[in-house]
Order: sequence, then structure tokens, then C-alpha cells
Amino acid sequence: MKMVKSLILGSAAALVAVGGAQAADLPVKAKAVEYVKVCSLYGPGFYYIPGTDTCIKLGGYLRADVVVNSNSDHTGNTSGAGGANNRFTNGYTWRSREDLNIDTRTATEYGVVRTFFDATFSWTSDTYAGNGAAPGSTIYSAIGGGGTVSPASAPNNANSGAVAGGTVGVYYAFIQFAGFTMGKAVSQFSAPWANYPGNNFDGLVGGGGTITGVNQFTYTAQFGNGVSLSLSAQDQTAYYQAGVNNILAGGAYGTSDYAGTIAPDLVAMLRVDQAWGLFQASFAAHDNHAAYYGGTELTGHPDDKWGWAGQLALSIKNIPTGPGDTINVQGVYTNGATRYNIQDLAGSAGANTIYGGTGLPGAYQSIGIGVAPDSVFGAIGGVNTGQQLVTTWGFRGAYVHNWSPYWNTSIYGAYAGITYNDTAKTLLCGVGGVGGSVRTTLNALGGAITTCNPDYNIAQIGTQTQWTPVKNLTFTADLTYTHLDQKYAGTVSAPSAAIGKPAALYELKDQNTVTLLLRAQRNW
Repeated sequence: MKMVKSLILGSAAALVAVGGAQAADLPVKAKAVEYVKVCSLYGPGFYYIPGTDTCIKLGGYLRADVVVNSNSDHTGNTSGAGGANNRFTNGYTWRSREDLNIDTRTATEYGVVRTFFDATFSWTSDTYAGNGAAPGSTIYSAIGGGGTVSPASAPNNANSGAVAGGTVGVYYAFIQFAGFTMGKAVSQFSAPWANYPGNNFDGLVGGGGTITGVNQFTYTAQFGNGVSLSLSAQDQTAYYQAGVNNILAGGAYGTSDYAGTIAPDLVAMLRVDQAWGLFQASFAAHDNHAAYYGGTELTGHPDDKWGWAGQLALSIKNIPTGPGDTINVQGVYTNGATRYNIQDLAGSAGANTIYGGTGLPGAYQSIGIGVAPDSVFGAIGGVNTGQQLVTTWGFRGAYVHNWSPYWNTSIYGAYAGITYNDTAKTLLCGVGGVGGSVRTTLNALGGAITTCNPDYNIAQIGTQTQWTPVKNLTFTADLTYTHLDQKYAGTVSAPSAAIGKPAALYELKDQNTVTLLLRAQRNW
């Protein structure tokens, strides 16, 4: 009996031990995996950030550009080495760019809170220029390269170290909440297509720009049926200051003489956006705040002068020529607010110097000049003039036709006229053909300006064709012709050794230039 009892107890103990061991080996219940979920509230491409009620979307593009007959990727060849039309003018400029944007949105009791960030990473070829320290050699200045490459740094080959330059740019960084936009975004003054009514060429005149964004504080009221009103205060530095030029500081058109930043630009915009298209009216007030006539406070200063700009824009969709065809047009008028017409990427912001050929005996070549600051000031007969605002007007527009879902072609054009008042012309040209900043500076070698008139016009016309063989991959060819209609006549001395131009006489003459932009872009 004892043997049987011992056997039973031993078996029970063994079963308890085995059961304990099996219980210890059971897997612990795993924490639920939180998968990324699609957010359908704000359109395709949004996902919930795990553990939050915030939706996020990543986007961007990769772009490769080649611009033929230009030293710039965006503004054409209207100044510097690009406008020289000699051996310093690039046959092409190459740029590769990656764009990354991050869009987040969260639904709240006050409406959607949105943040948007867009940055670019670019690699761009640049320009060779004459080396003043060693005539007969050149220097290559790489964009974002931290300086220039000189013969001293590459003794066996002056240009062996020349490389293209990489840059990082922040285009947009803003918050939107309860109707407010705070941060860096496209100006409320600009039309929805900004610089591109039907083109990829960046340098069109005739309207507001800031395609790379401007710091602003904006409130937008929605009235329903596509009607909205925006009121904005935006930073004027960097993008909206064309120059307050002090003639007393020297230079043909004086030298820009800004004081500290005092007042932002004030913008109002009314928009009607419906199925038929869009209508927009924009207005901007721009404070011109100059420093001193001379180098110190004792020399006095000109009073501030507020400039202004007004713009109308119209887009017509679904026109009879084909599905998706569009007409975009806009017109602008400015007084003391030049960059609302000649925007920040257009022709070196209104400083045009283009060289060409001549048939005038005794002249080396010809030159066309067009400069458009916001204001000029100086003294006439020893009496300070105060700021003289420069007036401009212009328009741009395009017609886009879709041949098929894969091909489209546009025809586009732009025009801008720049006018100085009589006092400004006296400052620049002098009274009775004697004196004046332009005359004294450009006639240094005995030139004779027979007609001194700083007014000028710019006309542009172009065509673009795009092929999209697969979704989000587009190849573009964009041809642009620019005509500079300047009002000077006679001859001037305009040497520029950096771009190979000698000290000689140049005929004052209208100029023309052509650029071709070839682009491949993959959006994602």
C-alpha cells in the first residue's frame, strides 16, 4: 500500500512540475501592432501619423534642367556674362534639383490646423569671369561653393578646381489655422499661377512673383460660392525691394540706399474661384524707407514715400478648343513698387545690360540698358529732391492647348513699361544735356548721349510643349524671345573687364535675346 501511495504522490508531483514548466513557457500576449492607416479626409497621399490624429503627406519632385544660351537657370541672358554675348556667355547652364515637401493636417474644434514645408536641394553650373588680379586668366564662381577658384589655388591648371555648386533653399514654411496663414508662402498679391501662366521659364515680367515664398501674416475670409478675401502683411525685404537709389552716392543710376526695415507691405486680395475659371483683384502698399543723402545723420534724409501696386487676373477654363484648355491673363500697374511688375526672378529684377553688334562707325559694339528701381533721389542745384517714384505697367498671359492626354502646347507673352518722372530724368540726365548721373558716368571716354531717357520697355513671347508619357513624368521644351526697347540714343563708354568688354564707345541700341529651356521632371 505504501508503495502504491508513494507512486501516486510522485506522479502527482511530476504532473505539477510539468504543468508549472509549461505555464512558464507560454508566450506573453503581444502588444497590438499600430499600423499606418490611410487618411482620406484631405485627399490621396495622406496617412495618419501612428499614435496621433494628425495626417501627413510627403511629396516633391526631381528635376533636371538645361538652359541653352544663358548663364542662369531662370532669368535668361539679360545681364552680366549672359548679356555679354561673347566667349563668357554660356552655351548652356545645367541644374539638377530635388524638392521635398511635408504637409500635415489635424482636425480641431476650430477647424483644420495645417503646416507645410518645402525645401530644394540643387546642383547648378555657374559662370567663368575675368580675373582682375591676373589679366588673361579667369575665375569660376560656383553657386554655393563657398567662393571662387583662382589660378593660385590650382597652379597647374587655373580652372582644374572649378566645379558646380550645391545649394539648399527653403521655399515654403507656414502654418494655417482658423483662416490665418503665418510664415513663408507665395504672396497673396500673386495670381494662382504666380510666374507661370503657361510656361516654365521663370523670368516673365508683368505681374507679382515670389514663387519661392515670402514671410507673411495673412487672414483669409471665405464667403462661400468660391469667393474669398485675404488681408496680408508681408516682409518687403529680399523680394520686394527694387532699390531706393541715391544719385549722390555715384554710379550711372546711383546706388541703393536703404535704411532699416520699418513697415511691411500691406496686401489685399479678392478672389472668385468657380467652375468656369477665376477672377482676382490685388492691391499692395509698399513703404520706401531710405537712409541718408550722405554718410552721416548730419546730411539729412529723404522722407518715406509709400508706393502701391494694383493687379487684375483672369483664368478661363473649359474653352471650346478642347478639354482642359485654359487662358490665363493678368495686368498690373505700379508706382514706387516695381517688383510687383518686374518680379524677383525677371531679368535681374529690372537691371538689364545686353550687348550686341553695331553698324555705327567708330563704335565697338552696341548696348541696351534698362534699370527699374522703386525710386531715385539726389540734389538739383544744391537742393535735395526727395524720393522720385518710378512708375511701371505690364501684363502677361498664356493660352494652353491639350492635343491629347499626353501632349500640350502653350503660347505665352509678357510686356512691361517703365517710366521716370521729369525730376528723376533731370537727376539721371541733367538739365539741358549737361551733368546728370547717367551722362557723367557713361560718357567717361567721350561718349555722346544724344537722347538721354531712362524709360524702357520689355517684350517677351514664347512657346512651350510638354510630353507626359506616364503619370507624373513630364518632358518640356520652352523657347523664350525677349526684346529690350530702350530709349537712349548716341554712344557711351561701358567697359566691363570681368566679362571681357573693353573701354570703348558703344552704340545705345535696342537688343534681343533668345533662350531655350529643356526640362525633365518626375513628381512624386
